[in-house]
Amino acid sequence: MEELLFTGGTGFLGKNIGPVLDKMYNVTTCGITPHDDIKANLAKDVPDLPHHYDVVLHACGKAHVVPKTEAEKQLFFDINYIGTIHLCNALEKVGTPKALVFISTVAVYGCEFGELITEEHSLDGDTPYAKSKILAEEYLTKWCKMHNVILGILRPSLLAGKGAPGNLGAMVNGVKKGYYLNIAGGRAVKSILMAEDIARIMPALVKKGGVYNVCDTFQPTFGQISESVANQLGKRKPMSIPMWMAKCMAFVGDFLGSKVPINSYKLEKMTKNLTFSNEKARKELGWEPLDVLTNYKI
Repeated sequence: MEELLFTGGTGFLGKNIGPVLDKMYNVTTCGITPHDDIKANLAKDVPDLPHHYDVVLHACGKAHVVPKTEAEKQLFFDINYIGTIHLCNALEKVGTPKALVFISTVAVYGCEFGELITEEHSLDGDTPYAKSKILAEEYLTKWCKMHNVILGILRPSLLAGKGAPGNLGAMVNGVKKGYYLNIAGGRAVKSILMAEDIARIMPALVKKGGVYNVCDTFQPTFGQISESVANQLGKRKPMSIPMWMAKCMAFVGDFLGSKVPINSYKLEKMTKNLTFSNEKARKELGWEPLDVLTNYKI
């Protein structure tokens, strides 16, 4: 069985794909938690790796936070970009792997709305999160070419899985507490991916490499996702409010801070379609994603 180094392997993604990866590889995790096999803060240090690894899955990163200060903005670059450089420095010391898979993000495209966006779209992301991931992609592309390492870059959409953070986690919490509301029928469509699919695509990806969007083929609406969440929690189907009411609430929310359920920024994200094409991954890797509405369990 091949040796796999998994950075960030004890976080949300690792908890969801660990059991699948364990059937494919001897997995060693690297990160800052007490549960990691190798304790290392990639943002600050070059880790001391005990031996060579056949495959590296680099998922360590900072996301799901809107930075308010320059220091908070810099953290994205320290973790997502400098951390990647430190990882590569460590790999050079023990012998480079045959393949490296990097977990990037669809945020690199900088799109707030759009439909079936492909990998050919320009990298226009201008947030610290997006910029730091773009820099990491560029660095890895050069480094892997220099060291003859097969590079796979995955750009996942919203991830679904047990204990999901970010927008999906906020929805689950809102439905659980009874304050989640759909806007104008919840008809906005969003790409989403079962976290487990990251593991399922690995065998083909480490052989071929390439840059791929990964998301479910079926693009569910906010209404469908929230109804699935409500059914699992034994709650009633979330109510829907008209757009004019949502705009009034968002206007008030703009003055109350980022922790309110709705403001103008959140309203825009909840009411505009944003979907990505997975056609390239399906055609080139022979991968078929899991149906999220069927497989997602809170």
